[in-house]
Amino acid sequence: MQERAATSTAQMRTRRFAKSSRSRGGGFLIISSAVVLLLIAIASLAIGPTGISLDDVGVLFDGADDPSSQQARLVLFDLRLPRTIVGVFVGASLAVAGAMLQGLFRNPLADPSIIGVSGGAALAAVTTIALSDGPLRFWAATLGVYALPVSAFLGGIVTTGLLILVAGRGGQMMMGTLLLAGIAFAALAMAGTGLVAFVSDDDELRDLTLWQLGSLSGSSWDKVLGIAPFAAVLLFALPTTVRALNGLLLGEAEAFHLGINVERMKLLIVTLAAAAVGSAVAVAGIISFIGIVVPHLVRLLVGPDHRILLPASALIGASLMVLADIVARMIVQPAELPIGIVMAIIGAPVFLHIVLRRGYAA
Repeated sequence: MQERAATSTAQMRTRRFAKSSRSRGGGFLIISSAVVLLLIAIASLAIGPTGISLDDVGVLFDGADDPSSQQARLVLFDLRLPRTIVGVFVGASLAVAGAMLQGLFRNPLADPSIIGVSGGAALAAVTTIALSDGPLRFWAATLGVYALPVSAFLGGIVTTGLLILVAGRGGQMMMGTLLLAGIAFAALAMAGTGLVAFVSDDDELRDLTLWQLGSLSGSSWDKVLGIAPFAAVLLFALPTTVRALNGLLLGEAEAFHLGINVERMKLLIVTLAAAAVGSAVAVAGIISFIGIVVPHLVRLLVGPDHRILLPASALIGASLMVLADIVARMIVQPAELPIGIVMAIIGAPVFLHIVLRRGYAA
């Protein structure tokens, strides 16, 4: 009898999530976010320090061989287009990973960078970069363009698994322990990254330093190929996590009464989040706060229903990343500001707002 009552209560609360999201305009948010993303992507193709705009887009199709057409084709097709696509993938992946981890841990502070997942992924990626001509030569040669994403994915999933192991007490996820353990793991990852940088030569050190600040400047079609499979897996697997994430918002016991295999879904969510963060870190470096800022804003607008939260976070995260990239490459031209700095300037005040508003002490 008690079990039936618990199941009924959980189902009622789940329906309340869905009704709240519909009444607060979740569908409109998704449509408008898609339109905004399209406009920002067009702006990303049109804006740049070379003076080539969308008026020159016809050169992609006219087959002209004069020098000006070749230059325009190079800039638009080989530089700006892959950069925009990578920005979309990175922004969407980080935002969705943040939303999934927040739903799993039932805590809006559970950003991949705050709890050390990005640091673990970055350590694995940096190690691969620095040792690809030495001990990891076979790994890099075997996986090719996928060596960095796979390495970062493994680093992210190991870190997340350790977090769950440390923060889990009697089947309950201890939020204070989670955040403190995340800080410790992030510090260890930073120390490991610093050690790798210490043994690197000057050229490798400069590349590693710029990479850690986050940038889309080195985007190419190879990087698009590197991140696209991870983004595709995340996209197709998201629908299978929605019901579990909504159930977990009510608590693990309530999710179990709804018929959710809690442990299996936790493993799936962790794996997907690690894959998303790892692939994003591999192609763009460490970019903080987007996993906090975007899901939090979406949740304020339409509520916690993950049927709306996940796609809206993906679209808004992609838009924010591409917009930040436009600012990064234009604000100090002809130089380029690392996008990680731009995102930190945007995200840090929002993060402080979340902490102060909710009154977290740990």
